[in-house]
Amino acid sequence: MLVIVCPGQGSQTPGFLAPWLELPGFRDRMLWLSTVAGIDLIKHGTESDAETIKDTAIAQPLLVGAGLISLLALFEDPADGFSLVAGHSVGEITAASAAGVITAEQAMVFVRERGRLMADASAVTATGMSAVLGGNDDVAQVLLKHGLTTANNNGGGQIVAAGTLEQLAALSADPPAKSRVIPLPVAGAFHTEHMAPAVEKLAAMARAISTHDSRSRLVSNRDGTIMHSGPEVLERLVTQVSSPVRWDLCMETFKDFGVTGLIEIPPAGALANLAKRGLPGVEVLALKSPDQFSEAHRMIREHAQPSQIADTPTGRLIIAPAKGIVSFTQSEPGSRFPPGSVVAAVNTQRDTFEVTAPHGGQVIEWLVEDGDLVSPGQPLLRLQPAA
Repeated sequence: MLVIVCPGQGSQTPGFLAPWLELPGFRDRMLWLSTVAGIDLIKHGTESDAETIKDTAIAQPLLVGAGLISLLALFEDPADGFSLVAGHSVGEITAASAAGVITAEQAMVFVRERGRLMADASAVTATGMSAVLGGNDDVAQVLLKHGLTTANNNGGGQIVAAGTLEQLAALSADPPAKSRVIPLPVAGAFHTEHMAPAVEKLAAMARAISTHDSRSRLVSNRDGTIMHSGPEVLERLVTQVSSPVRWDLCMETFKDFGVTGLIEIPPAGALANLAKRGLPGVEVLALKSPDQFSEAHRMIREHAQPSQIADTPTGRLIIAPAKGIVSFTQSEPGSRFPPGSVVAAVNTQRDTFEVTAPHGGQVIEWLVEDGDLVSPGQPLLRLQPAA
């Protein structure tokens, strides 16, 4: 199985967009997304210096725009070209659009406002983020001692700490034993309480955004579970601004799926490196240049599988959020569930996840048996939508 991963902020480098603009249609599409976002993405992706594209109000639309257009160059229809997709931090917006939950235009407006609101929140207090590589079991205690928050757990011995610049300076001067602290090129303490003002305003905007259920399995960077319902995806896109990113749990989900190939879309590198350490035996490609398209297309042929979700007949699907044992609340065909009802639960080794029917409906058929071991993203139930 192939997974497509979409990078987050800090992956951008000066000029990374230049080679992609040589592809037929790429410049025109980027011009359109620039118009939608009201930002000159082409200029920022080719001419702007590192300090300019560090500005979160620029970096976020640039990352999402570049990711979306590179997917169109790689796949004729991204939502039909792969069955599993995930994004790190702002990359989850790219992933949601690639999976058909929101349009490219909705993604660009949303990320423009996300970047602007997070920049405003960052301006209240001077904050930032630093990667902590390695260390012993006392990393969490050392961060707590310095008043820092674990904003990302990336797996492979990499934690990202966030807080004020003074707190981060204290961490650099007094790091956890056997660790290395690297300041990140971001302009705020993202995925922490410092971003709370942005969440409230984003939530108000999101109420006006229409969504579709995902056409591919979309892995949440909040907890590694599979998202399918459009409203749930949108809610998580909003709240993740002030919630930690658990990329370690995303990679555990990739293992549960039996992923054999991983492609990171531009600007690629960070997630591919994490995968090389955390997913032994998986073929990994950091797609940095169109010169790698032949290699990428070979991986797609060898690893990609069709999405069960996109090809399922009429009826709204309810899917498993994680690998575990499923238990039903009602099992009879013909049963009716109001919107938001809990229809089942999936019990895993670390937690129990409720399975809800966001839109409600009547049971057409259960696709698994009560007590079955189910895989993340596996269809559990088909509902006839309520009239």
